Amino acid sequence: MSRPFVRDPDAGPSSVLTVSELNEIIRDRLETGLGALWVAGELSNVRFPPSGHVYFTLKDAQSQMSAVLFRRHAESLRFRLEDGMEVVCSGRVGLYTVRGALQFYAVEMEARGKGALTVAFEQLKKRLLQEGLFDQERKKPLPFLPRTVGIVTSLRGAAVRDMLRIIGDRFPDRRVVIRPVRVQGPGSAEEIAQAIRELDESGMIDVMIVGRGGGSLEDLWAFNEEAVARAMHAAAVPIVSAVGHEIDVTIADFVADWRAATPTAAAEMILPEKSGLVEHVGLLARRLRRGTAGRLERRRESLRHWAGRLADPSRGLRQGQMRLDDLSLRLWRRQEDSVARLRERLGHLAGRLESVNPLAVLRRGYSIVYRVSDGSIVTDASALRQGNQVKLDFAAGRAVCRVEEVEE
Repeated sequence: MSRPFVRDPDAGPSSVLTVSELNEIIRDRLETGLGALWVAGELSNVRFPPSGHVYFTLKDAQSQMSAVLFRRHAESLRFRLEDGMEVVCSGRVGLYTVRGALQFYAVEMEARGKGALTVAFEQLKKRLLQEGLFDQERKKPLPFLPRTVGIVTSLRGAAVRDMLRIIGDRFPDRRVVIRPVRVQGPGSAEEIAQAIRELDESGMIDVMIVGRGGGSLEDLWAFNEEAVARAMHAAAVPIVSAVGHEIDVTIADFVADWRAATPTAAAEMILPEKSGLVEHVGLLARRLRRGTAGRLERRRESLRHWAGRLADPSRGLRQGQMRLDDLSLRLWRRQEDSVARLRERLGHLAGRLESVNPLAVLRRGYSIVYRVSDGSIVTDASALRQGNQVKLDFAAGRAVCRVEEVEE
């Protein structure tokens, strides 16, 4: 308990204070007299001891003051404190009685002129750029006609429905593996990073889409976290980042092998239109036939030219005609072989497409179970309860049923 402050200089020695008592009185008067304050200044001499507290000097052009941000408050900061950074701090002024030194005890802190998220984004972007995570040399190409597509996103948003629609319209036989995650909120970044690692290590997919629909900077922040960036960088399969809208830019966009403006654009990027491929094969066949015919005509013209200069036109003509017939036969055989190979390859691809056609699976007696409430696919009986309504898709037709009993 501190002794009362002595105002009368003539009071006797019985009222003399110790240094500790004087410091305690000063501290109490500062804390009760000033209360909570907002202070703007520049950071210098920032230190990060093992305790987790952050010690720094807060200064302006004329003055400076020692300051501390205790661990419980430092852990909530979105950005890292650096020398020279302009900040605005909320806290109180106190006296560190051990040394009799004034000190500012910060509780909240914002970068002056910029939000905390903007500063955190710029700091992480700069650090990862220096580490080489954005280098173009490490970007992996997209596979041609991937057989299995992995998607890391939320099942609740419109993004996953848009991607499935595009994939189904272009190549309905493609297999899609969805790893559902939370795409915002506490812990979502770690969940997304873990999903990326699981899909990559599964060996099931040829390409991966990671993303979500649009939102605010806070909504998209999980894709600006270091955990997600490092998981994408370490993945062996090519990754397409599809976060938000075209104007939204995240750290994931810089790290990913490819960036799509929207989730819909990502699905269009990895799978071309099947009709367009068929048309392209036909175009190549027509070009081959025209090229062969042109070469034959040029050969004939050359032979006619030389035949006119021969002493015995009939003899030279017969030899030229035989050579022309031989060349014509060889060229046409090459043309037919090329067309046959293209047809065989197209037939092989069509057979592979049919082998993984989900309708073929349904025709063998299987069915797909959906919740009536939200349309989600049910893969585990434990997700159902007695009385739930489910919808069954068969090879031909659909049925709505009620769950009478669940056996796990």
